[in-house]
Amino acid sequence: MKHGNHDGAGIERQLHDPIEDKLIPLEPLDLTRVHSIDELVRAMSKTAFTGRQVGEAADVLEAMARDKDCFVVMTLAGAMTVAKQGLVIAELINRGIVNAIVSTGALMAHGLVEATGRSHFRYNPDVPDTELYEQGYNRVYDTLEPEQNLEDVEEVLSQILDSWDHNEVMCSYKLNHAIGQHLAKHAKDQRGILKSAYEKGVPVFVPAFTDSELGLDVALANRLRESTGRHKMRFDPFEDLEHFAATLLRQSRLGIFTIGGGVPRNWSQQFGPFVELRHRRLGENIPLKRYHYGVRICPEPVYWGGLSGSPYSEAISWGKFVPPAEGGRFGEVFLDATVGLPLIVAAVLERLDRDKDKGASKEKKEKALARR
Repeated sequence: MKHGNHDGAGIERQLHDPIEDKLIPLEPLDLTRVHSIDELVRAMSKTAFTGRQVGEAADVLEAMARDKDCFVVMTLAGAMTVAKQGLVIAELINRGIVNAIVSTGALMAHGLVEATGRSHFRYNPDVPDTELYEQGYNRVYDTLEPEQNLEDVEEVLSQILDSWDHNEVMCSYKLNHAIGQHLAKHAKDQRGILKSAYEKGVPVFVPAFTDSELGLDVALANRLRESTGRHKMRFDPFEDLEHFAATLLRQSRLGIFTIGGGVPRNWSQQFGPFVELRHRRLGENIPLKRYHYGVRICPEPVYWGGLSGSPYSEAISWGKFVPPAEGGRFGEVFLDATVGLPLIVAAVLERLDRDKDKGASKEKKEKALARR
C-alpha cells in the first residue's frame, strides 16, 4: 500500500526509490577491512561530512597526478613547516606531482630552519609569553621557534646575498632558486622544500616577500650595503608575476593544490583574470586559461567573508576555474591541514606506488617470457 504525505497546501509527496533515482549509497566504515591509509581514505569517501571530503579530495589529487598534461601549482599558507609538514611537500615535489610553489615567506623561512638541520620545539603552556620573549623563544601556537635558529639562517642567507650581483634584479623565485642551490651544495644530508624545488626545477614564488624573515634579511643586507658604499639590490615583484604567468600560459591544463588561503591562494588564482585583462584591455593574442582541477584544505568557514574560506564555486565567477559542467574537478576539505594533508597525500602516493609495482611486475614477467 502506497502512503502519500500531505502538507498544509494539500500537495502530496511522491516517495521515490533511491536506487531507481541512481543515488549513491553510503557505507559503514568497517575498520576490519582497512589495512592501509589508502583503504582508510577510500572508506571515508563513502561516509559523510569531513570524512567524505577527505576521500573526494584524494580522488581529485590522484586525477591531477595522473594527468600528464596537468601542471600543478601548490599554494602554502599557515605555519606548515613549523608544524613539520615540510617533508610531505618536498615529497610531492620529488615525485613530480607539484610543479610550482606559491607560499608565504614565513613558511619558507621556517622551512629553511629545518633544511639546515635545526629544530622546532614543543611549547610549554606553563611558561608565559613574556618569559619566552626574554629567553629568545618565538611562539607559533603550540610550537617554539628559537630566535637563534633565525640568526643561524640569516648567516646562511647572508652568504647568498653577499655574492648577489646588484645588476641582477632580484625577485622571490630567483632568490629561492639560489637558496635551494646553496642547500644542494652545503646541506646534502638534509631534506627540505627549497632544496627539492631546486633539484626538480620547481619555481617557488613568495608574493608578499617583505612579510617574512627572508624579506627582513634582504632589507638588512641592503642597509649594510648602503652603509659600506656598495650598490643596493633591487627587488621587483612584477618579475615574479610575469614569470608565473608565462609559465602557466605554456601549459595544456592547470591544477591547484591549496593549503590554507591568504595571499598565496589569491595571487595564484588571479592568473586567470590577469590573462583575461591582457586579452581584453591590451588586445594581446593569448589564450584564456583557468584551473581545471582544485584541491583545498582549509578550516576557515565561508561566513567569515575572507578569501581563505571562499569556495571554488565563487572563484568560477571571476574566471579563475573551469566550471564542473565544463570538466572542472574540485575537492574542498574543511580541516586542519596537519591532519588532512598527510592523509590525502599518503593515500594518493599509495595508489601511484601500487600501479608502479604492478607495472614493474608485469614488465618482469614479460622479460622472463621473452627469455624462454
